[in-house]
Amino acid sequence: MRVLLLLARALVVVAVLFGATVGYAFARLRGGRGTPRDALRGAALARALERLGATFVKLGQIMATRPDVVPEEIARALAQLQDNVAPAPLPEIERVLAEELSPEARARFRTFDQVPVAAASVAQVHRAVLDDGSIVAVKIQRLRAHMQIDRDLALFAAGAWLLDRLPRMRWVSLPGAVERFGAALRAQLDFTLEASNNRRLARNFQGDPRIRVPRLHDALCSRRVLTMEFVDGVRPTDVVEGRAEIAQAGLRCIAQMVFLDGFVHADMHPGNLMFTRDGHVYLIDLGLVAEIPEPMRKPWVETFLAVATCDGKRAAELFYVYAPVVETTDYPTYEAEVVAHLEKLRGRPLAELEVTTAVGGTMAILRRHRVQVDPTFTVVQLAMLVAEGVGKQLDPQVDVYATVAPFLAEAAIRWANGARPRRAVPLRP
Repeated sequence: MRVLLLLARALVVVAVLFGATVGYAFARLRGGRGTPRDALRGAALARALERLGATFVKLGQIMATRPDVVPEEIARALAQLQDNVAPAPLPEIERVLAEELSPEARARFRTFDQVPVAAASVAQVHRAVLDDGSIVAVKIQRLRAHMQIDRDLALFAAGAWLLDRLPRMRWVSLPGAVERFGAALRAQLDFTLEASNNRRLARNFQGDPRIRVPRLHDALCSRRVLTMEFVDGVRPTDVVEGRAEIAQAGLRCIAQMVFLDGFVHADMHPGNLMFTRDGHVYLIDLGLVAEIPEPMRKPWVETFLAVATCDGKRAAELFYVYAPVVETTDYPTYEAEVVAHLEKLRGRPLAELEVTTAVGGTMAILRRHRVQVDPTFTVVQLAMLVAEGVGKQLDPQVDVYATVAPFLAEAAIRWANGARPRRAVPLRP
């Protein structure tokens, strides 16, 4: 029976993707001159992933974080995918609560809102009030989340194996990417891991009065249920007072995670940085994190410094020697393109430089020359891009580099030893 269901699902996937391909072809014909080809591809792919369901939406979101592999316009379309799905029926939610929490623990909920405040692929969140008057957010896993994820991951693995047979696709290392994606998704099914991430981040930021994570109610947490303080957050545009201070706090938060702690929120998007009217920044939805191995911290700091200081020759070298996979056969041309891109930014005031411009252009060159970037690096790059975007929403004059510089300086001293390069730069003729 399971095999039949898997085959049926595979037929649906093939049908939707075929429809997306046909739709893309018609869109190109009707788009007229000047319509970017990759924007049309991205829109068609995003629509297909939405129709295929929550696991495919998550895949699209992860693809959007790989600018070294996915063209910029396609990545931009995929980044718009929202993990908002229809909420699970209340009886299913009540069943999970009954299986995970004791009658005494469930009795602590004085009120429990039947309509969730958020619903995503793995879980949904309900607002509740405890017997002591605390307002809490209760994150409850969907009843069939595990089964649905296992089914779709089996299809991903089969598709990756087939595509890896194509010579032009091998540099992407699809089977390994699917394996990492599957491990990340399965980790999100164990809420005890998310609780552990929550506690660790709370310890890391206990010295910063503006940065917080929601406080857990440990007695009401389990493998499939998390109960935490309810954060009444607002969008960056709704913050009225202290906008500059909050923008800097958000940047400090990301810089500390990336450069000093090596423990990074790996599902970073604006919705996972919440702001409160009293001037605090909250990190939420902590099921997916990336830990930068200590030996790799120095290479990452050096790479970021090279890009930030527009040292194209050094940036090209660092990306090349630490890349998991390299297929370029013309290193001088690759290096020259990185140098030329960053040279265009040299001389501009630091306050005017944008991480988006510097990193985005560099990633396009790496993709063109098939120089793959370590997945951990792409996670931290995304975190920096999100921090910059949100920071500039709060305060358009915020100086990203001035805020980040102290963390870079400390990291450069702290991580004196780094990983050994995977390869040497080719000798020039």
